[in-house]
Amino acid sequence: MDLGIFGSPFNGLNNFKFLTVDTLSVLRVVFNTLFLNVLFIGIGTALAVMTAVLINEIRLVWFKKISQSLVILPNFISWVIVAVFAYNFLNTDFGIVNNWLKNLGLEGVSWYNQAGYWPAILVLLYSWKSVGFNSIIYLAAITGIDQEQYESAALDGANKFRQIWHITIPGISKTIIILLLLAIGRIFYGDFGMIYGLVGDNSLLFSTTDVIDTYVFRALRTLNDVGMSSAIGLLQSVIGFLFVYTANAVVRKYDKDAALF
Repeated sequence: MDLGIFGSPFNGLNNFKFLTVDTLSVLRVVFNTLFLNVLFIGIGTALAVMTAVLINEIRLVWFKKISQSLVILPNFISWVIVAVFAYNFLNTDFGIVNNWLKNLGLEGVSWYNQAGYWPAILVLLYSWKSVGFNSIIYLAAITGIDQEQYESAALDGANKFRQIWHITIPGISKTIIILLLLAIGRIFYGDFGMIYGLVGDNSLLFSTTDVIDTYVFRALRTLNDVGMSSAIGLLQSVIGFLFVYTANAVVRKYDKDAALF
């Protein structure tokens, strides 16, 4: 009989019980999720800012447009397609990377059997796919900087590097902070499409690549427990909010204008 929301017995914390069944696995996926996201956010932000600065310094209009198009293009490629590219590069027997290593007199690497390489591989592929698109926001912020500042700096003898360091970076610092705060809000979420597309069910790589989303997906597929996956979604949202609130409080303490609220 369907008792509805208010007529049904309260389930309490039963949907979270699976977290205590295999504590080591849960701690591993939590660590992997946080560790990979810190790498994605940190390296991705640095490369996106660098890309925006470099594109902004291009003076040939036609070359600037082509460069923008090329760096943005990877964002529109599906992770499934990226996984195919990665497999052809990293395959043990006929992969391009192993062929290069063998031509140099080195031994090939079993990339899909050694988990230690994969944090670097994931960061590389994530950056290649997302940095160009993310750089658009920073490029827009750069174009909003008063050009008279650059002219004054040039008259004072500042070279291009000093102009970038003392004018461009401070000029987009608030944009960087706001985007970092937004990214921190999803620091407890793994990029399911990327991780599962590249790793799939390869258990040999789980020690460094298994994140909360892929772990819950496999558990849901095995146990068919929707309540469990909903509970994890709630947990991710709550922890994400706490991370954002804490980070925003720190930012607000030093610069109220850069804070989200």
